[in-house]
Amino acid sequence: MSGAEGVVLAWGAATHRGARRPLNEDRYLATSSLFLVADGMGGHEAGEVASATAVDLLEGLGLLGAVRRGDVAQVLAVANERVRAIATQPGRGAGTTVSGVVLTERDGVPQWLVVNLGDSRTYLMSRGRLEQVSVDHSEVQEMVDAGMITRSEAMTHPRRHVVTRALGSPEAPRPDLWYVPVESHDRVLVCSDGLTSELADERVALVLRETPDPQDAADRLVAEALAAGGRDNITVVVVDAVALSQGPGGGPPGDDEADEDTRPRAAGVGAGR
Repeated sequence: MSGAEGVVLAWGAATHRGARRPLNEDRYLATSSLFLVADGMGGHEAGEVASATAVDLLEGLGLLGAVRRGDVAQVLAVANERVRAIATQPGRGAGTTVSGVVLTERDGVPQWLVVNLGDSRTYLMSRGRLEQVSVDHSEVQEMVDAGMITRSEAMTHPRRHVVTRALGSPEAPRPDLWYVPVESHDRVLVCSDGLTSELADERVALVLRETPDPQDAADRLVAEALAAGGRDNITVVVVDAVALSQGPGGGPPGDDEADEDTRPRAAGVGAGR
């Protein structure tokens, strides 16, 4: 348990290679202010190295004070070049997703800085309601957005693992980066698609509501995903805002940040679908 930016946090994390994969290519970061999951791609060693490279570089954000969007974007740009440089088998490139939150502040107001690139996910549970606050960068999400398939059909679609953005691509990374004000008793879930490919959001929400301790919640979600098939690596980070010494609100954002970069706390939190 730790305090940062006026917020007292508790967290737990669990990861498993799954029932069918020989290696765990997932990596996670869970510190006093950084809660991120990276799901590596590229086969034996390449994906494992890619996710580890991203996490190692992102860990350096913990040395900064109030982390800004530009800080994260700069680290991800460096990580993209490092991942591109990883030696792989001919015809296969290394890559990794990144998703999660950075606990920071803007003008003294605690904020979750949501980070997303790829199809790992970040959720926010507030007052018992679970909302996805990241947006999947994937072919099936584009199909859902176009009305071609439903969210349920996307879970079993043959193209469900094809991502449209990731670290390691020839183009510069285009991560989603936005702020959500922190509220007391927020619960954040960050996970690789090994969880969401096995468990529907409704089941995930039920487990989170029934399991108060964040480490127990992370362990239980991984165990249930394994029991449901465990077809991929599974990684779960659960972080709770146990107490908040200053409520959300306050003045305008810093001069380098636009108002639209902060998502309101409302019926639909962030950009979840």
